[in-house]
Amino acid sequence: AKAKLCGWLLGNDEAIVCFFILVAQSIWCLCTEEKVQIEGGTYTLSNQLQEASILSYHCEEGHYPYPHLVRVCKFNGLWEPAPTKPSKCRPVQCPDPTVVENANVLPRENQYFHQNEIRYECYGGYELYGPSHRTCLASGKWSGPHPVCRRDSGDHCPDPGIPPGGSRTGTLFGIGEKVTYTCNGNKMILIGSEERVCQEDGHWSGIEPTCYYQHTYDSPLEVSHVFGGGIKHTFASLQTENVTQEGRTIKLTKSEILNIYIALDISSSINQEQFENARKAVLTLIEKIASFSVTPNYEIIFFSAKPIEVVNILSFFDNKTKSLADMVKELETFKIQSKSTGTNLNEVFQKFQEKMAIIKQRQANFKEHQHVIIVFTDGGYNMGGNPTETVNSIKAEILMDKPKERAEHLDIYIFGVGTQIYDRNLKSLTVGTGEKHFFRLQTLQDLHKTFDEIIKDVKGLCGLHRNYGDMPNLRQKRQKYPWVMFVSIMVNLITSNCLGSLVSPRFVLTAAHCFTFKGNAFILTDVQKIHTHPKYNISSKRHRGIHEFYDYDVALIELVKDVPISPSLRPICLPCTEETNGALRQTLTCEQIGFLTKRNLVEKDAHIKLGENVCDCIIKALQAKGINTTNVAEVVTDSFLCSGGDYPAIDKILLSQVTKYFVMKKCELGGVVESDKDSRDFHFNIFKVVPFLKSILGKTGQDYVPLVFVD
Repeated sequence: AKAKLCGWLLGNDEAIVCFFILVAQSIWCLCTEEKVQIEGGTYTLSNQLQEASILSYHCEEGHYPYPHLVRVCKFNGLWEPAPTKPSKCRPVQCPDPTVVENANVLPRENQYFHQNEIRYECYGGYELYGPSHRTCLASGKWSGPHPVCRRDSGDHCPDPGIPPGGSRTGTLFGIGEKVTYTCNGNKMILIGSEERVCQEDGHWSGIEPTCYYQHTYDSPLEVSHVFGGGIKHTFASLQTENVTQEGRTIKLTKSEILNIYIALDISSSINQEQFENARKAVLTLIEKIASFSVTPNYEIIFFSAKPIEVVNILSFFDNKTKSLADMVKELETFKIQSKSTGTNLNEVFQKFQEKMAIIKQRQANFKEHQHVIIVFTDGGYNMGGNPTETVNSIKAEILMDKPKERAEHLDIYIFGVGTQIYDRNLKSLTVGTGEKHFFRLQTLQDLHKTFDEIIKDVKGLCGLHRNYGDMPNLRQKRQKYPWVMFVSIMVNLITSNCLGSLVSPRFVLTAAHCFTFKGNAFILTDVQKIHTHPKYNISSKRHRGIHEFYDYDVALIELVKDVPISPSLRPICLPCTEETNGALRQTLTCEQIGFLTKRNLVEKDAHIKLGENVCDCIIKALQAKGINTTNVAEVVTDSFLCSGGDYPAIDKILLSQVTKYFVMKKCELGGVVESDKDSRDFHFNIFKVVPFLKSILGKTGQDYVPLVFVD
């Protein structure tokens, strides 16, 4: 067969080169590079000037291509969108920040661009929550969280604020009240929840909304914080003390199965560099997960018009568990034979659903499985239909009509990759609670480094524990409260015990009165030194009618050597430390705190009395044994928090074994007891002793790793 090359000029002087194949009797045309240049930037072609080639524009940091980010070469040799006017690199614009309520934003401008700085000033009677100064970043976002100017209105939920560039309807913030969000104009898209509901716990449902321009993207740091927080929580909650997948045997109990489904877009709209970076990121993620003492089962798919299975999840259930080396080899050796112009995202989710159905048939405990789906795509599907219905079917299968109770059993993360991301096609496909599950990435080049940062510190992460529900044996109880420590002290051959919390591999936080003894004492644990708060003096107010005074009743036990961190032994989080900032995925309040009994490790909810309820709570301290004063401020200083009573909520109270002094309550040995109108518990506010903790735990130059305290 011979091909005849023909060329002609169209009426608009746009040159098109076309090929006419006599045998096939078909014509295809090459695009040209006329009128596609960009002022102040450059462009690249994914497949030269062939049909379906993607022309991507690139600008310096702080600028974005205008009026279009990409063009596609069509079969007729024309670019879409057509280059009807010159392209140029424009300064990055950030959404309008002046939408914040009850505040002035200075300086007030019509538009805000990269590196512009603003400050917030609340109206009289309102208090600023959030940063007072913000900067327009190269990502098209404002630095820091969204600020809100609030006043104490008595609402159950705090004012949820308004994102820059957005609008909100709804001004009532009581339980069950709803607020809805939209983005102003048609140039922005809302990422997050369009509707949020004030919940009983005082938090808003859903995900905080943000308005994105087409040029807005998420930085690697943001991805690390948000996606990392969610994935750390999933992995850590499933850790076991068995060996990992790295060339060793995997043994997970039936209730500890995690299935991860990964899909990478290899259609023509994703260039080779983007694909390689996505593959590298997935390899990094898998290798880092292998460092946990839990090993998921994997389904890995590359897709364009058809899904190509690289790793089959069913092999993990056939006693043929793949080693890490096997999966890495399969990923590294996979080669794209040819790129299709079609993209069928729906079939990817159908494939995942099909595997879930087979696993359900084979595994009697399928309802205990956790499923995490991670998809890398630009969302430009043109085959197979909208995947939303398939995703909804997966949700129904996994959540089983119990979306709240089973929320942790399904997460779907979508990473928007490529120069042109079709947000509206993708954001509705995400599933999960808490932080956002959809990310727009400017480049995948550093994503593998981001995954590295996400997981590298998890083994020592504070505050992680397992949530089993019913825990029949001691080992499982230990893993639910891995920071609880028991210190044995022998005084004159009589042994007594104290309860403490591991706060670092070297230190245990406990009560100073544990070490107030007379006679010869011997601590049965391997202790280097006892650090008691310098202001603690149990007898300092006896002359004022207070037999025992427990202000500053804290001590740090320094161990001889670090304890080995494991799922059964892990530090609790201390306030004002970088370790805590890294572990928390949301801002927590002190309104509801979980307490433990010493013997039965039963979790209880205690509502700290705040505001106008404080006085009624602390006054009962005057009825405690050994108190002979009428001045309650002498007994209960501002270092204490008070709980108990029957208003505004009934609390669970601690058993007498836990604290022998300064507790007003009724006790029933061996059980959880609800408070009545006269019962009280007093707890020391750890924020009051942060300087003491910092002086020891944050001390550098020692033979232990210090905690990093923040101001």
